[in-house]
Amino acid sequence: MHYRALRFSAFLTVLLGVAGLAFAQSVQSPIRITLDQAIHLALAHNHALLAARTVISQSQAEEITANLRPNPVFGADVVGLPVEPADFTADNINQAEFDIGLGYLFERGKKRQHRLKAAQDLTAVTKSTVADNERTLTLNVAAQFTTALLAESTLRFAQQDLKDFQHSVNISEYQYKAGAISEGDLLKIKLQLLQFQTDVTAAQLAKQQALVALRQLIGFESVPQDFDVAGELKYQKLPDNLEDLQAMAIKDRPDLRAAQQGVTAAQSQYLLAKANGKVDVTGTFNFTHITGFNSQSLFVSVPVPLFNRNQGEIARTNYAITQAQEAEQEASEQVMSDVQVAYETVHTNAQTLKIYQTGYLDEAKQSVDISEYAYKRGAASLLDFLDAERSYRDTELAYRQQLASYMLALEQLREAVGTRTLP
Repeated sequence: MHYRALRFSAFLTVLLGVAGLAFAQSVQSPIRITLDQAIHLALAHNHALLAARTVISQSQAEEITANLRPNPVFGADVVGLPVEPADFTADNINQAEFDIGLGYLFERGKKRQHRLKAAQDLTAVTKSTVADNERTLTLNVAAQFTTALLAESTLRFAQQDLKDFQHSVNISEYQYKAGAISEGDLLKIKLQLLQFQTDVTAAQLAKQQALVALRQLIGFESVPQDFDVAGELKYQKLPDNLEDLQAMAIKDRPDLRAAQQGVTAAQSQYLLAKANGKVDVTGTFNFTHITGFNSQSLFVSVPVPLFNRNQGEIARTNYAITQAQEAEQEASEQVMSDVQVAYETVHTNAQTLKIYQTGYLDEAKQSVDISEYAYKRGAASLLDFLDAERSYRDTELAYRQQLASYMLALEQLREAVGTRTLP
């Protein structure tokens, strides 16, 4: 019985050790994030965007200021106090005049309501502007994420290519020792190996640079230093109808919405300027005590609008409406142009990508395999083999770059439309 307990204890210890090792390995493995996660982190942690969002809060605070009523004015005075201290007697003080008053500015023309409406319209423009900042940030994150995927794909290819060529170098060394090739050919092959090694180091550097730039966009504190990207370069079917995309852009683009709201804001400023041209009335109520007699007074003061009727500001805000309308039209045309350019760019990249996919990749691989096979058996020269190897590597790298260009063009189309959900 005691022996069984010992065996069970040993088994439990081993099991816990294996579980602890697996847990430690899982903890030590780098965190990998997808594109959607990267965009989510950027929208939540990017400091430039967070700073821009505070402008919304500032604008909302301006609404509070715009909706405030004027403060009443309290006044008090004493007239007729004696100068000499000896004259401060009850009779002399009773001869003095005591006044207490309360005044208030009555705004005419619904100034407060117009101020509030103008401030609210500016807040709406600010919100759309910040939303446009989010759109731009999303494109930057997607572009940098694609760059990181390209760097990772290039690194994997360079490492595999180095491994395959190292095998050829090993065979060439064996052939040299057997007298099948000359020392000059062996040295040429070894020198070619240097190119493969530098390709690996360059790809490693490119990936690290891409990850650092991506981390800056999504926030340094949002991911650990050794994070990585999850995904691969792949083709996604592009939308077919340009008119549908342009209609979506007209509806969803926040910069166009900001321009449209700018027209409303300009009209609100014009109405406010006209309201400010209305003169206000100041009413004051005074209570007076003099020589044992109490009295009340009511004063009303109204500026006479002979010269200043706010004509200049009214004219300026009227012109500002025209300016905002022209800016809206320009923004609308810019949206249509952006969508069409992005759409054509996607189509062009897709056509170029299909050229590679129709057989050139397979042909490049077959060419290098045939050249390697023939070289190892003496049926092809070393230069033919190295040239085929170089052509294959260039074709593979160009294909990966074209695939990344297509994915980036698709992201630019999403940014031009104003939504990541394309039909």
